[in-house]
Amino acid sequence: MKKAHGFFRVVGAVVGKDLTAEFRSRELISGMLVFALLIILIFNFALDMNSQSRTGLSSGIIWVTLIFAGTIGLNRSMAVEKDRGCLDGLLLAPVDRTAIYFGKVLANWLFTMLVAVIILPLYTVLYTVNLLVPGLALTIILGTAGYSVVGTLLSAMAVQTRTRDILLPILLFPVIFPLLLAVVKASSGYLQSLPWMDIQPWVTLIVVYDMIFTAIGILVFDSVVEE
Repeated sequence: MKKAHGFFRVVGAVVGKDLTAEFRSRELISGMLVFALLIILIFNFALDMNSQSRTGLSSGIIWVTLIFAGTIGLNRSMAVEKDRGCLDGLLLAPVDRTAIYFGKVLANWLFTMLVAVIILPLYTVLYTVNLLVPGLALTIILGTAGYSVVGTLLSAMAVQTRTRDILLPILLFPVIFPLLLAVVKASSGYLQSLPWMDIQPWVTLIVVYDMIFTAIGILVFDSVVEE
């Protein structure tokens, strides 16, 4: 019990540090938001969509926006830690490194969710598509969680290299392809009001993906940051 309490204290400390640093500088969130808004505007002007095609394409547009904006956040988040020497300080601290990993995952997930909360209402206005669907919200929560789990692990790996800005997308996009497919299909199903039996396999895939890569992150994070 005492050990678990200490674990969650470390997680909370890492999250608090990242949130405090971000709310002081606002460079991470502002970059993610500007990039996300640009993607939405580009799609809005580039695609000539009627009301029916908007519903069908909305899930793909939303997830492309979140994934690309999230990649900027992941890259910048770990690069700042490395450049300022904070990462070395975290690794030298006498704490469980799994707690550090979960703290970074949770912080990255919160940043991505904040972007989602801001851009979804704007998307609703521009595309006149109702996104107030509980199932869609659940899919975004689960999907961004899995994305943050994988992205944090791979960004910790890529930040050790000179080509970290290029390497992270190269490593990340093939790995998250099953997750991206599942979240797009599930989101599209909810937006089109498909029966649960059609959506359930994709939601199951998202949950299984999150569980598998959470376990992988716990097992290999220590080795990744040691290199």
